[in-house]
Amino acid sequence: MSSTQTASPDQIDARTARFETTRPEASTAVVVAHGELDAANVDEFIDYALRRRADTDRLIIDLSGLAFFATAGFTALHTLNVQCVSAQIRWALVPSPAVHRLLRICDPDAVLPTCADVDEALAAVQTDQPRLLQLVPEPS
Repeated sequence: MSSTQTASPDQIDARTARFETTRPEASTAVVVAHGELDAANVDEFIDYALRRRADTDRLIIDLSGLAFFATAGFTALHTLNVQCVSAQIRWALVPSPAVHRLLRICDPDAVLPTCADVDEALAAVQTDQPRLLQLVPEPS
């Protein structure tokens, strides 16, 4: 039997974690992780979180249920950030105390879009994204 067992179409168990997805709106996904996120299951987490990116415009990553968050988890969040920007998906992160502790070290400038809870995250991804700065040539 594989290390990943499918419990339902919207939930999987991956070693020491369980990942679940709800969809409050058709194009909005809330991915919830419970347990521990580490090198043993981080790839499964990334694949799971992005598995329906083609029909997702807004993504909430709710890690508030994680008791343990390894440095591999930060790499996963960076990968999610890059993938979401590339796919034009607005996303936000809800950290647990363990995640927040690591983010203070690995993301001191608060580049990742964190929110206090899922409601705040849902509101944050509904607003327009800030425009990216573009270089404009100076007039001659």
